[in-house]
Amino acid sequence: MIRHLEYSRARLAQAALRLQARVHPETRPLDELLVGGPVDRIAWDEAQRLEFRPADLGERFGPLFATYWFRARATVPDEWAGRRIDLLWDSGSEAALWLDGAPAQGLNRHHGDAVLRRAASAGEEIVFSVELACNGLFGKQEAPVELRRAEVGVFDPEAWRLFFDFETLRALETGEGVDPSWAGVLREGLERFCDVGDEAILAELYAHANGTHAHEVAAIGHAHIDTAWLWPLEETYRKCVRTFSTQLRYLEEYPDHRFACSQAVQYAWVQERDPELWAQIREHVRAGRFLPVGGSWVEPDCNLPSGEALVRHFVHGQRFFERELGVRCREFWSPDAFGYNGQLPQILREVGITRFLTQKLSWNRFNKPEQHTFTWQGIDGSEVLGHFPPADTYSSEATVSELLETSREYLDHDHSGRSLLLFGHGDGGGGPTRAMLETLRRAADLQGLPRTRLSTSDEFFEALEAEQGERPVVVGELYFEYHRGVYTSQARTKRLNRRCEQALHDAEFLACLRGGEYPRAELDRLWKLLLLNQFHDILPGSSISAVHERSERDLAEVLAGAEALCGTGDTPVNTTGFARREVVAAPDGSLCVVEAPPYGAGETVAGAEDLVLLQHKPLTLENSHLRAELGPEGTVVSLVDKASGREALAAPGNRFELYEDRPVAFDAWDVDPAHLRTRRAAPTFESYEVVTESPLRVEVAFERAGFRQVVRLDAGSRRLEFHAEVDWRERHTMLKVCFPLAVRAPSATYEMPFGYAERPTHFSTSWDRARYEVPGHRFADLSEHGFGVALLTDSKYGYSGHGNELRISLLRSPTSPDPEADQGRHEFAYAVLPHPGGWREGGVLAEAHRFNAPLRWTSVAATQSLAAVDDPNLVLDTVKRAEDSDALVLRLYEAHGARGMARVRLGAPFDSAHLANALEEEREPLEVQDGEVLVPYRPHQLLTVKIG
Repeated sequence: MIRHLEYSRARLAQAALRLQARVHPETRPLDELLVGGPVDRIAWDEAQRLEFRPADLGERFGPLFATYWFRARATVPDEWAGRRIDLLWDSGSEAALWLDGAPAQGLNRHHGDAVLRRAASAGEEIVFSVELACNGLFGKQEAPVELRRAEVGVFDPEAWRLFFDFETLRALETGEGVDPSWAGVLREGLERFCDVGDEAILAELYAHANGTHAHEVAAIGHAHIDTAWLWPLEETYRKCVRTFSTQLRYLEEYPDHRFACSQAVQYAWVQERDPELWAQIREHVRAGRFLPVGGSWVEPDCNLPSGEALVRHFVHGQRFFERELGVRCREFWSPDAFGYNGQLPQILREVGITRFLTQKLSWNRFNKPEQHTFTWQGIDGSEVLGHFPPADTYSSEATVSELLETSREYLDHDHSGRSLLLFGHGDGGGGPTRAMLETLRRAADLQGLPRTRLSTSDEFFEALEAEQGERPVVVGELYFEYHRGVYTSQARTKRLNRRCEQALHDAEFLACLRGGEYPRAELDRLWKLLLLNQFHDILPGSSISAVHERSERDLAEVLAGAEALCGTGDTPVNTTGFARREVVAAPDGSLCVVEAPPYGAGETVAGAEDLVLLQHKPLTLENSHLRAELGPEGTVVSLVDKASGREALAAPGNRFELYEDRPVAFDAWDVDPAHLRTRRAAPTFESYEVVTESPLRVEVAFERAGFRQVVRLDAGSRRLEFHAEVDWRERHTMLKVCFPLAVRAPSATYEMPFGYAERPTHFSTSWDRARYEVPGHRFADLSEHGFGVALLTDSKYGYSGHGNELRISLLRSPTSPDPEADQGRHEFAYAVLPHPGGWREGGVLAEAHRFNAPLRWTSVAATQSLAAVDDPNLVLDTVKRAEDSDALVLRLYEAHGARGMARVRLGAPFDSAHLANALEEEREPLEVQDGEVLVPYRPHQLLTVKIG
């Protein structure tokens, strides 16, 4: 035969198509196909009461996200008796096969066939339903929802087996990096098979096993189902049903298949709505085949939620998995979140998790990760074993080329001989296909491929832990060099999130302060609703409009519920761990000064010894700590810290800037570096008026069309506040506010969950330049020795610091996937805080807490502090009742990077004090002296103290 590589491969490809065509050698149209709809998402029994009409091939269905139900009937011909009968379906959309009133399998462009009968009887009438969703796997799609195929076919298992025997070898022959001599043997053998059709030739090729040092791949079936994204939250439940029912069928067909699924909320939905499907899942969980992973309620964003919210994700996730399925997860499974804060390893260890998996950082635009297997060390020194699957996807199709890539691209061959492959269609669900499982079976021990085994998370990580090589250590945050816009997009969602976190925090503490019956069930419901909306495409602001409209309703419900628990009254209560004396508005609207201990009721005090003054020319606000000169256009011309005499500003601050915001891709997700070159001044305010002038508070309101800002200075306050209302109608524009500071420092400090991150203010390296937009929580600070300035925010998460300038990213206006993102009215507040010393000595964290947690006027009988700490390094963040008892639970964290011994003073008698983990499982007793609990701490430590 003439040698010609291109011809040879074309011939083999043609042969593969002929073999594939034999899998369903005979097909027949359905005897009857009726359709009812469009309707909303309704249950099967309700669908049986629809009015049905004949359905035709070529018929189109809509609108987007509508539902149609098909009723179908097929008769088994005599010649198909005893054979497997499949449904062959193509509607260009998602759908589900229902048999005997139960979901049997999902149908989509990757899963186009489903088993109707394993061994049919001659003349048997098969009746079934198909639930059609007018959306693709990724929601809206260009192609119409059109019924292209609806028939039954007889399945030929031998043709199926032979096709994958041939196709796997054919793919290996063309694989990148395959030894040419082995590729030649494969090509010659496959051509001989085409000549004579002898299956022994293929068997001979499969007899070539791997060498002793072949890389090992643990393949885990997986379907990363976004809890909401390009489809409404309500559709996600159906995605779960379609995916889970499909994989349950495959678990029955393939004894070595294992399917991993994270996110406890998705299991809870099935448990609540479909007891039969739930029972099947539980059975396979017990058998070690259906694998709950991750330990969290959803796969949350890992930069934006508060530290306590992140803990609650695992409290509720681990408790659900353990209570309902008998499983405690040992890995945090987060393949798709947009970066990971440096306190996360400690949080994971506190909830029994020692392993971490993600893939997202492979997307880094400028600096790719330097390892796939590593020890991730948190800012406190806690360590977890981390792994990035080297195929750089969490939705591998388990192709031969991906298996080759997994081995070829692995960065850690010097100390590790194995890696993980997550296979199965994800984001929109679906999971593994039969074709994937067939390929992986044949890749188990085949020359040229890594040694591949269908595995579980526990099996893989246990093998990884047993390896003796020295793993690289990565310390601190895993910053994602992409999707920086999610710190700012959908600002209303983010503001509601911050307010809900604070309101739930306050409600828990006030319930403890008041005593009586603890509203555990309502708090549980509200927390779970908040956690649901911290999913990594909801809170970041990267979903369609329907998702964010629903999220704003959900968060408003959480806020209203938490506020109802907090109640109202005439007693001012401090819900933070920091003592405070400040000006507040009483319930009747009058201003007064309140002094309150940490976590306790306060009282009004005389405030005449400290006044705030207003001077009109130049416009100046002044109290005992600050003197602020304002320009008529709303800038801060000068801000002097009176104790030190230092000017805080190098140039006028509170300067609004607009940027052209057109990322190359991922509109709602990204803020590209090119935006930095498009900065222009925003229109200035056109007028101002003094709206409050009293000895306790001065407020000046600046206005222009669509934008009003009130600058406030209170008596005795160390911060100058800015309260804004904006009617935002821009498109592809970003709004920031800039403060040029009279401070020089090589790094700025940003609050993160239960800690802080220091990031460079220069672009010296590619790693530095990549951090042109960074996440933070309640404050960002620039300090030099002896003096610094902090910016505080009540609802913003995006910051940038370069040179001596700190900026807060206030608003964006992307148009995809939500064309109306951020349009409309916004409220937000921020403050500037000059301080002596660095941010630690300057009490920045305490001021950030106070700014975000105003004193509450409510009804309480107690007057003393419920709990207080005598050490400024240790922050008492949360006060609540235990999940399973009336014990008091205190969550504390070391905030400054210090070590020491603190005393916790309690306002009520107690019998015992124990150190516990974040799941509230007691670890060891704590010493009690003179009625105070002694709590030793180390730098950045997270502590849970349980008081009995």
